Amino acid sequence: MSFKQIPLNTALVEPVENYVSGIFPSAIGLLGELVKIPGIAWESFDPNNLELSAQKVKSAFEAIHFFDFVDIRKAAKPNGELGSPAILARRAGSVGAPHVLLYAHHDVQPPGESELWETDPFQATLKGDRLFGRGASDDKSGIITHLYALRGLLELAEQVDLGVTLFIEGEEEAGSESFENFLEENKADLAADLIIVADSGNWTEDIPALTTTLRGMVSQTFTVTTLDHAVHSGMFGGPLPDAMTVMVRLLASLTDSNGDVAIHGLKSTKVDEIPISDEDFRAAAGILDGVSTLGTKSLVQQNWGEPAVTIIGIDAPTVAVSSNTAQPSITARVSLRLSPDQDPTEGLELLRKHLLEKVEFGARVTFGHSEKGPGFLAKEGWSSALAHEAFSAMWPNPSVSIGIGGSIPFISSFASAFPDAEILVTGVEEPDSRAHSPNESQHLPTLKRAIGAEALMLLHGNQLRS
Repeated sequence: MSFKQIPLNTALVEPVENYVSGIFPSAIGLLGELVKIPGIAWESFDPNNLELSAQKVKSAFEAIHFFDFVDIRKAAKPNGELGSPAILARRAGSVGAPHVLLYAHHDVQPPGESELWETDPFQATLKGDRLFGRGASDDKSGIITHLYALRGLLELAEQVDLGVTLFIEGEEEAGSESFENFLEENKADLAADLIIVADSGNWTEDIPALTTTLRGMVSQTFTVTTLDHAVHSGMFGGPLPDAMTVMVRLLASLTDSNGDVAIHGLKSTKVDEIPISDEDFRAAAGILDGVSTLGTKSLVQQNWGEPAVTIIGIDAPTVAVSSNTAQPSITARVSLRLSPDQDPTEGLELLRKHLLEKVEFGARVTFGHSEKGPGFLAKEGWSSALAHEAFSAMWPNPSVSIGIGGSIPFISSFASAFPDAEILVTGVEEPDSRAHSPNESQHLPTLKRAIGAEALMLLHGNQLRS
């Protein structure tokens, strides 16, 4: 359904701020309890922790007595194995009122090397205005945002007409393997007019953001072969086209002398320009002094709207075991990020075409495993305008639209399943959250503001009619 765009009721701001201030200590306490559960959806970790995590989240949402049902459900992965537990809840709304789907995930990344952590990754530790721990930001604060925003709706609305579905996934960090089947099996319960995905970030601690573009991606493993067996590099070197030399030259052809991607036919998408200094980008990326950045366009345009190619792996003898031997074949894996509106199937075909055309000396190229995921280009409608108003009301600075250079393929799955729904990609992260890295933390003022902004959106949506 479509809904008339009306200005945010600013009379709601003060009651929401007062509500959030009152409940925030409780929110931090529950976040700390969630961080203690190491729910990791990778095969090498104990799956019982995912069950404990799902049950904890289920209990928290049952306790607010909002939904018609709160279930733990699973769907099969492509190989037939059951996926990780997800929480699905739904409350039917009044006729003509919007129906909102709230998404987050309760699984987390592995902690990584323990010696790199300054605190116990599965013991929430408060330091200043940050709560440290694995999953504290990505994405257990997303769960907290949804829970306490719903509690705000219940407390501040005279009557709740808004329909709400809750979907807390259990394997997002492991690639969402059962997502497509879960979506198909539960499509009726997941159907919504608006989908709020709380799994992204903000521009800074003090500048909120909606993520409106995500790049797509493809990756391709391929092998270059020039000989039928290895030979002595001295005896045959000179005229010999060894596979490593051919591979290096082929990989170099993927970018031009300026560092721009040289694969013919790839698209670019114009994105909103938000100022970022070269110094800030270099510091965030860890670029060494004297090393220059790549490309001829602005930093945000290149990072959000342009293709980018990275060689992410090469199978070849390591230096430690190398000898004076010319290799007959070499295998590499290339990751190619695509502009938000590039079809990943087309992008993969263009990458393969480039490799076949640019390989030199008649070497043979064979393709192995590949992956692909679509990008995301948000619609602009009633909900995005509302979100910017709500964020701007809760943060000290106006909200902006940002892109992300990475990919979140399941968002496009939502868009395909529910083409009439608007999708808002929000989040509680900011530049120093360090999601996926050691010393992950949640900036608590950001979490407080996120709860308030989402509560404002739900209260406003509760007043809308189609």
